Amino acid sequence: MNYKNINGASVLVKVLATAGITKIFTLSGNHIMPVYDAIFDSTIDLIHTRHEGAAVHMADAWARLTGEVGIALVTGGPGHANAISALYTAAMAESPVVLLSGHAPLGQLGKGAFQEMRQADIAAPLTKASWVCQKTEVIGLDIAKAIQIAKSGRPGPVHLSLPTDVLEFALPESSVMPVPASFNAEKILAPESNISKIVTKLKEASKPLILTGPQMQSKAGKVLLSKLVQVLGIPVVGMESPRGIGDPSLGAFSEVLSQADYVLLLGKKVDFTLKFAQSPGFNKECLFLQIDPDAEEIKRAKNALGQRLVESALSDVPSAIDQILSLNLGINSAQSDWQKEVSDAIHFKPVAWANIPANKGKLHPVLALAPLQEILDSHPDSVLISDGGEIGQWAQACLHAPNRVINGVAGSIGAGLPFAAAASIAKPNVPIIAVMGDGTFGFHSAEIDTAIRYRLPFTLIVGNDARWNAEYQIQVRDYGQDRTLGCELLPSRYEKVCEAFGGYGEYVDDSREVLPAAKRAIDSKLPSCINIMIDGLAAPNIKRL
Repeated sequence: MNYKNINGASVLVKVLATAGITKIFTLSGNHIMPVYDAIFDSTIDLIHTRHEGAAVHMADAWARLTGEVGIALVTGGPGHANAISALYTAAMAESPVVLLSGHAPLGQLGKGAFQEMRQADIAAPLTKASWVCQKTEVIGLDIAKAIQIAKSGRPGPVHLSLPTDVLEFALPESSVMPVPASFNAEKILAPESNISKIVTKLKEASKPLILTGPQMQSKAGKVLLSKLVQVLGIPVVGMESPRGIGDPSLGAFSEVLSQADYVLLLGKKVDFTLKFAQSPGFNKECLFLQIDPDAEEIKRAKNALGQRLVESALSDVPSAIDQILSLNLGINSAQSDWQKEVSDAIHFKPVAWANIPANKGKLHPVLALAPLQEILDSHPDSVLISDGGEIGQWAQACLHAPNRVINGVAGSIGAGLPFAAAASIAKPNVPIIAVMGDGTFGFHSAEIDTAIRYRLPFTLIVGNDARWNAEYQIQVRDYGQDRTLGCELLPSRYEKVCEAFGGYGEYVDDSREVLPAAKRAIDSKLPSCINIMIDGLAAPNIKRL
């Protein structure tokens, strides 16, 4: 590729193209105008959003759904600041995102430059790495480094600030450019004997479990995990919810988790989602094994578990799985009693849910959501997006799809609409059901405009209970029914907001109209919103006992 007689912005675009980047999620601004100009001569598409945070959320969903690095490009100063909070959602979802932010010129720093800000310092706590590009001649290497870091080890977001003078200066002829291999993830490999020892201990256990984290919850990740189950004959459970072992999408999983005698933490952190691996969530006698790409995470697990952590290995998760699969252990075609017990617990749904009578007015969340499974079952690559507090938990309990994107371990809300738009780009001509609460709708509702401009169809299901229900339930539980405060919303007509942007909308307060309304929305081939009035119930706490 010819890099002669070009400026830093053109180098940036050419290097991104070399890395295989085809989409950049962005919002324009002064500091990144040189990049926009350079895009004209490339094959990269700009997806222009209405808020910088939405650009990062879209890059996050793109990364989770495609397995590629998601690139967000925003201007400096307040534009950069707007993008920052979305990095936390991506970080906790272990999603490889690179945030490229414009930046005040290096030559003006300390002089009161326009929108001068310590951007790298602000982004650092939420990223794997964060720095400011210092020279035009290293901009290509910096981009490659950012992409590689985002993909390596435990994937996650990386930030790189791009000063305008670095973008505008001509590239020196002595510059060194990255080669294609520069963008590849760096593998972390444990000694085979270490992996073999961990597998032996698992195979000797009577009720072993393997717990994996968000990285492995993509469609491709689940395919790899299914191979692991076939080879080991051991249940593998993916966890990516802030509700952890109480995740409604895992049914009555907590009941079998407490019976496990050996647990392999395969990239799964010992954190609040596991109740820090203490009783009663886990049997006091349960022993642990760990494979993780972060030495600090292994150290933290040792501090939490003490002698109960009997073996650990430093390895990235895909490499460790490849090593396990290469041990020639054969195929376990017969399901063990323990595998069946775990599977039955995870797939358990309360019998009462099937017997909720149809009604008008405020619908039970099951009646508002369960009919939509027919749509998700209609395509082998359909997408479920779940956002919001209590409504998000009901969605995860009632619905499943080959591809799922949720707000994740971060527990943050508001990303659902940008997620849906990105899903429509990543998975064209596929049914996309995005469930969110009425509170959630307010965060990024203007991204309906983005979806209209780029002709991105999806179906938003707004569970409208006219309140911030997660906070309401906490207040009722902890302080009493008469001490709820700041949770009230209006029963607004969100479908009309969608229509005003140019989309399709319907209002539903009859459970028999949920599926027909959703089908009409899909037939419209527009971004659509089904505003469903629901009863504001607490998230399900699924128990068989």
